[in-house]
Amino acid sequence: MATPQIGRALVVIVDDRAGHGETHDRTGPLVAELLEEAGFVVDGAVTVPGEAVAIRNALNTAVIGGVDLVITVGGTGVSPRDVTADATAGVLDRPIPGIAEAIRASGLAAGAVDAGLSRGLVGVSGSTLVVNLASSRAAVRDGMATLSPLVAHVIGELSGLETS
Repeated sequence: MATPQIGRALVVIVDDRAGHGETHDRTGPLVAELLEEAGFVVDGAVTVPGEAVAIRNALNTAVIGGVDLVITVGGTGVSPRDVTADATAGVLDRPIPGIAEAIRASGLAAGAVDAGLSRGLVGVSGSTLVVNLASSRAAVRDGMATLSPLVAHVIGELSGLETS
């Protein structure tokens, strides 16, 4: 039996090497697979350099393109070059801090230190849910496991289908 489709999703990989013609994307295919298992049609994965303008442009393009969910991977840490959360903050209309806190807490409990230390945000831009995940495979797996039960409800509310 096929999984019912929740909506369209896009994966944005933030990689410092993207601006230099090389990428190191091991998590994009994992996120896409987990999204498909959760019932999303994945429009693709794009890789952008770890620069605020590039990240913001990718997010805005996804929102304008009408995707229901954007997952960013990477650039959520505490080093000066980690700017994903900062770029995302400029795009969000309404933050959803409870989901971001749940992702951090479950990641840390599962031993994904980068997830626990993440400054990643979750929120709504237009009618698109935007989620920042840390870049380790453990953080992605745990973050998606935490997010999956919540995302259908949020997207339903954004589309006017959920009333609770």
